[in-house]
Amino acid sequence: MTTMCAAAGVMSPRARRRGAVAVGVRTRGFTLIETVAVIVLVGIVATVAAVSFSSSLSSAKIQAASRDLVAALRYTRGQAIVKREQKVLMIDLENHSYQAPGKGSIELPKNMVLRLTTAQQELVGDNAGGIRFFPDGSSTGGNIAVVMGEREWKINVGWLTGEITLDKPEQR
Repeated sequence: MTTMCAAAGVMSPRARRRGAVAVGVRTRGFTLIETVAVIVLVGIVATVAAVSFSSSLSSAKIQAASRDLVAALRYTRGQAIVKREQKVLMIDLENHSYQAPGKGSIELPKNMVLRLTTAQQELVGDNAGGIRFFPDGSSTGGNIAVVMGEREWKINVGWLTGEITLDKPEQR
């Protein structure tokens, strides 16, 4: 026999142990609307996090590719100075690749594009060209843009000093 007071929702200890529910007492838990709202919020947060992660990952890829190209340019300049002879870093715009002297060709990921601005005499056809470095460290100069989607990293090569700089990306 269960002893309870319906008005106050009070049950005896023995009734509580058997799992009886007092009349007028709300059980604990979440409603369907509350559960759906939480699931929707978690979905929105997960989507925002995934988009942010994807953006930072692509940013890291283009930054790494640009820094590798800067390293190849500096290597080419160093080789020209050390060996006391002209050296050229060749850029193939059609295949999205470049090649330092004495090294293999490096191909960028397919979603990255290279753009080259250099001296007329360094162009080889419509889709290839180079930047030449001289034994004194100077160069033919120019710039190379590494583009991926909305991000663009610019690498500048000074003609007088051969100095190589990497500019911050611009949003287009």
